[in-house]
This record gives sequence, C-alpha cells and structure tokens, in this order.
Amino acid sequence: MTPKKETASLKKEVASNSPVYSMTGFARVSGRVSEALGYTLSMKSVNHRFLDLHMRMPGGTESLEMQLRKELKEKIARGHVEVSLSIDRSGKTEAQYDEALVAAYVAAFRSAASQHGLSSEPDLNAIFRLPGVLSSDSRSSEEELQSIQTAVMERISTLIGELNAMRLAEGSSLTAELRKGLARLSAFVEQVAELRHDVQKVYFERISQRLSEMLNGSFDRDRVLQEAALLAERSDVEEEIARMHTHIAHFESLLDQGGEIGKKLDFLLQEMNREANTLLSKTTGLAGNGTRITELGLGMKSEIEKAREQVQNLE
Repeated sequence: MTPKKETASLKKEVASNSPVYSMTGFARVSGRVSEALGYTLSMKSVNHRFLDLHMRMPGGTESLEMQLRKELKEKIARGHVEVSLSIDRSGKTEAQYDEALVAAYVAAFRSAASQHGLSSEPDLNAIFRLPGVLSSDSRSSEEELQSIQTAVMERISTLIGELNAMRLAEGSSLTAELRKGLARLSAFVEQVAELRHDVQKVYFERISQRLSEMLNGSFDRDRVLQEAALLAERSDVEEEIARMHTHIAHFESLLDQGGEIGKKLDFLLQEMNREANTLLSKTTGLAGNGTRITELGLGMKSEIEKAREQVQNLE
C-alpha cells in the first residue's frame, strides 16, 4: 500500500472527535454549612502514567473520601490528582488545658528546685508553651461532618467540571502546538524525498570509484556496477520516508480522534525517532545533498523531541 493510500485509510479509521485533555489543572470551591462552619475543597492535577489519587482529608471523613474517589475515577482517566479538604471554624472556640499534665510539670519543677536548693517558682506561661498542654475544642461532631459531606457532594460535579475545563484548555493548546510541529516535520520529510535520488546517485558513484581503485582497473565492470547499485539501493532512504509519512498520518488521525491518546502518541514519536536515526545513519558523510539531508534529519529529531515533551502531559 502506498503512503497516500495508507494516509487515506488511517483517516477513515477516525470514529469520533473527542476532546483532548492535558493532565495539568487546578480548581477550588469554598462554602459554608452554617455561620460557624465552612469548608474549602481543592483539586490539583499533574501528569502521571496512570490515575493516581492522593487525598488529604480531616479525620472522620472516610465515607466522603470513598465517594470522591468514585466520582474522580468516573470523570478523569489519567494523572496525579491531589484532593484537599479543610474545615473552617469561624465561631468561638474554647481553649482548654490538660490539668494532670500541668500538675505533673509543676511537681517536677518544684522537686528539681528543692533538690538543688533553689527558691524559684514555675513559670505558667512557659508551661503553657509546652507540647500537649493547651488545646482547643475544634473537633467536628458527627452531625457537622455529615453536613459538610452533603455540601461537598452537591458541588463535586461542578468542581470536577472546572478542573476538566482547565485541563481541556491546556489540552487544546498542546494539540495546536503539536499540529504545528507535525507540519514542520512533514515539510522536512518532503524535502528529504525530493533529494533522495540525487543522494543515491552520489552514493553509487562513490562506491563505483572506490571499487575501481581497489581493483586497479582489472575487473568485470558490469559486475562492479551491479554491486555498486545494490549497495546504493541498500543505502536508499525511501522506506524511512514512507514509514515517516505513515506515522505522521496516524499521529494526525489520533489528534482528530481525541480522547485518551497520550501513550499512543508517545509510542508513535518513538517510532518516528527510530526512522530519523536510520535515515541519518544512511546519509551521514555523503557530499552534496547528503549534507542537506543530514541537516533535515537533525531537524526531524528536534521536532520529534519537542513533541515528545508535549505529549507527556496529554491524558
């Protein structure tokens, strides 16, 4: 099948146009369930090979965490997602101290003072700064936690929607950049295709000359020319050009199709890089247009590397 026919075939395989998401996004929502009790729920996502959920939740919200995980798994395919819930208490809280712990500190101080013949008394301010002495009654009751859970679940779809909206905008921007890079890559391949025959001719002439020098004029000229033609054919980059055309067409079809394409695009770019390396190995050191093809091959590798960095962040 020719590259053009393969391109047409690949375009027919596109079933639908789905959005392309980046794995980078952020969203936050705040609310109050009463004058004294509020909450803030935030979500941040970055790239990851799989869906990796990290929850930072207050104690007693295990049921809410399970529901959030379920919602996220249904609406996000891939990425490292950090979810953080904080509870805000704007009402008055009563400071309390651990009487037994304070008594123990005072007793220990006086015992040490007596043992060393000192007359000083313990400093209460210093004691209150010791770990575990002071505390505030900020624990949420079961009823309050249930109210927060209900409020969060009422807004979770909106929050995930905002997160995905940012991821979609970033994905659209990355897709546009990938298409530009793909156009430049395709132009490089077309230029190599135009120079291919000239390079093959130069390669043939160089091999023929070297064989003539090695045999000092005593040889079967037709046989030498056949061998030279065979070596020149093996150095031809026609197959690499054809495969690059196929990979580029497949890449374009995946961008058109959308959806979860990050891993597929990365694999295709690895294949493109392999073809560019083979092309360079066949043309390096040739005079004339061979030098130009080397420059074009290096340009291909540069565009492929840029694209690989970009697709790492696509879902």
